[in-house]
Amino acid sequence: MLFILAYHGFRFKKIRMENKLILYKDKDGKVNVNVRFADEDIWLTQSQLVEIYQTSKSNISEHIKHIFEDKELDEKVVVRKFRTTTQHGAIEGKTQARDVSYYNLDVMIALGYRVQSSIAVRFRRWATQRLHEYIQKGFTMDDERLKQGIKKLLRSLLKNRIRGGYCFPL
Repeated sequence: MLFILAYHGFRFKKIRMENKLILYKDKDGKVNVNVRFADEDIWLTQSQLVEIYQTSKSNISEHIKHIFEDKELDEKVVVRKFRTTTQHGAIEGKTQARDVSYYNLDVMIALGYRVQSSIAVRFRRWATQRLHEYIQKGFTMDDERLKQGIKKLLRSLLKNRIRGGYCFPL
């Protein structure tokens, strides 16, 4: 199963199912973040949110605090603890495990409307365009993703046909 979320040059792409990871990369290839994929949602640490929105940790913390105070999102639903193993800081070769708070896609979207950074502005433009398109048409589509899916399907059918397999009409 391939999971892709794209917005104005950004792509989230599932790269390894066994580790439940998604690769995030901006259109210039500058921001590169691995995030968790679990229960049909993506999960990011506060540090990853800082990196994505290119702002300070205190800024992200403040916005998250206000998101919960304003009851925009329910903390019990959008925050989840994952056990994370890291290298021990004082003892070489030893690892330590601790629970780390992860925030789901809803938090990332809410932050996109609060953070003041160039990436957040691009996100808001993208989201506004999608909402406008949905209101006008009743749906919205990712044309690039659709084109790529059709190209993959046609390549697969052609390879199968060349190998002597059967082609089934769609």
